Amino acid sequence: MSALVQPTREERADIKAQVTAAHTSFYWAMRFLPKPRREAMFAVYAFCRAVDDIVDSDDPPVTKLAALAGWRRAVDAFYAGQANDVLARALADAAEKYALRRIDFIGVIEGMEMDARADIRAPSLAELDLYCDRAASAVGRLSARIFGAPGDQADRVANALGRALQLTNILRDLVEDGARGRLYLPRELLERHGIVAREPVAVLAHPHLAAVCEDVAAMAHAQFDAARRAMAECPRGTMRPAAVMGAVYSAILTRLEKRGWRQIEVHVRVPTSRKLWYALRHGLL
Repeated sequence: MSALVQPTREERADIKAQVTAAHTSFYWAMRFLPKPRREAMFAVYAFCRAVDDIVDSDDPPVTKLAALAGWRRAVDAFYAGQANDVLARALADAAEKYALRRIDFIGVIEGMEMDARADIRAPSLAELDLYCDRAASAVGRLSARIFGAPGDQADRVANALGRALQLTNILRDLVEDGARGRLYLPRELLERHGIVAREPVAVLAHPHLAAVCEDVAAMAHAQFDAARRAMAECPRGTMRPAAVMGAVYSAILTRLEKRGWRQIEVHVRVPTSRKLWYALRHGLL
């Protein structure tokens, strides 16, 4: 990668402001990173937010895909030493410092393209796994390298934790996704429990929905367990942010299970005080 003009202090502050304004669990997980790594993570978050906002817009698929294609060109450009805006320069700087792979940035975009082409409804288990890998584990593979874990170890954590987080998001956002015409529950599990409908409204009202959600929750728990085992193999301290994210999302999954699957419109969240406790617990270990 050719030498690039690094973002100014003010430009980095603007990227950080985007993260803090979002009030996400992500911010708590990043608090204990050294400043250069934290700034790199803020840039990755801003990139993910930008492509996600494209997909969640009301634009037609052709417009969304064109915007995502623009991001493909931007990634290719900053890997060629040609970053044309603040975020691209910050991403290029992070990629150079922490050996981030172009294929992982493209993977994130490919995940968004899956959503942009048409509303995903009852994908196969294989399609869902590919979606989770692109939409979440690819982000994890970028992140774990910034945290400081060696490549192979970083990938093992990211592949498991990304899937765990995405499956938890799917269970948390059933109603919100359904309102957008999306249904990420896998068709094999729907069919196992006698649900033949594919319209989100019909599936979410089906009396056997709870059984499907329990199966997906079990998949998520298995991935959380795999992520913890993978973290234990990483150099001490490198996976603190991942451990915080895992703790917060595992708590969300547990709260969803306690709430049950017959009142899916009841929102579940982890209080800020609890997020701070997780950040302190894992940040100080």
